[in-house]
Amino acid sequence: MQIQQNFSLKPYNTFGIDVKARYFSPFSNVEQLTQLSKGVLADTNHHSPFTIHNSPLTTFVLGGGSNILFTKDFDGLVLKNDIRGIEIVKEDNEHIYVRVGAGENWHQFVLFCIKNNWAGVENLSLIPGNVGASPMQNIGAYGVEIKEVFHELKAFHLHEKATYTFGLKDCQFGYRDSIFKNTYKDQFVITDVTYRLNKFPNYNTSYGAVEQELERMGVKQLSIAAISQAVINIRTSKLPDPAEIGNAGSFFKNPSISKEKFQDLTSNPDSYRGQNIVGYENMDGTVKLAAAWLIEQCGWKGFRRGDAGCHERQALVLVNYGNATGKEIYDLSEEIRQSVREKFGVELEREVNII
Repeated sequence: MQIQQNFSLKPYNTFGIDVKARYFSPFSNVEQLTQLSKGVLADTNHHSPFTIHNSPLTTFVLGGGSNILFTKDFDGLVLKNDIRGIEIVKEDNEHIYVRVGAGENWHQFVLFCIKNNWAGVENLSLIPGNVGASPMQNIGAYGVEIKEVFHELKAFHLHEKATYTFGLKDCQFGYRDSIFKNTYKDQFVITDVTYRLNKFPNYNTSYGAVEQELERMGVKQLSIAAISQAVINIRTSKLPDPAEIGNAGSFFKNPSISKEKFQDLTSNPDSYRGQNIVGYENMDGTVKLAAAWLIEQCGWKGFRRGDAGCHERQALVLVNYGNATGKEIYDLSEEIRQSVREKFGVELEREVNII
């Protein structure tokens, strides 16, 4: 376990932003993490839990780097979560409970589940990032969210230097949200996640795009492998590969507005060029809008300024075509938010974490 100084984070964030961390250290188990918090580094206070040579430092825990935008060098300590391992912890007639290290690649875990015929995460294929981010973000796609297969997780408290177990209710899951993104932000490091997977599949093909792709593939008998491949095909056709074009997937959340606000928008077609605004009713009576549609109506799809841009096939994805800075991408996101606010009176919230 070695702490490195002035360490480049470019290979460790999918935007490919060239920034440096003042200090950087990976850890592959809880014991190493404990040493980093107890031995090598001394505890100071709630906001700056580590010191080196008696100088307070802020910390940031890095997983797959797929949901962050670095806007400047990080003047602190970056801890890289490399905890691995997949193991069955228990099973019953209908479910199998699988504990996974937070540093495992999410998509590789999904493929592992499909290989073993464990159902429940096939709709979440090809989502970038690591397992530790799945409950933190409550990741979701094509009708499925992680909370539907979540059982529990373990997380290390950086200040108390103790490990806690969180159940489903403890995590307070919301739309791309959890307690770790608000109340407990920067306090815990998720070390492993246990999922409750299904021995007998309950197929979810409610999204039209999935049904259409399965039909295009000529699938006669539904399976989790077929659904996974359909999702992979859809995502590949719509979303840029971070290995080729720097991006963090969906940059904004789909906003929800009141039913009254939605009715007001639909009664003023001139404000959105006479097209039918895209909206889906939520369980609570609000209406979820498609952020990509809003952005596209404001003319941003395919926009490029220097190496910062809005992807040509998916307006929800901001991209780094090569040498854009994090600030350039952030500034572009601000312009997009302002234009959507002015045109529709709707606030877009970033899904990507700004550092």
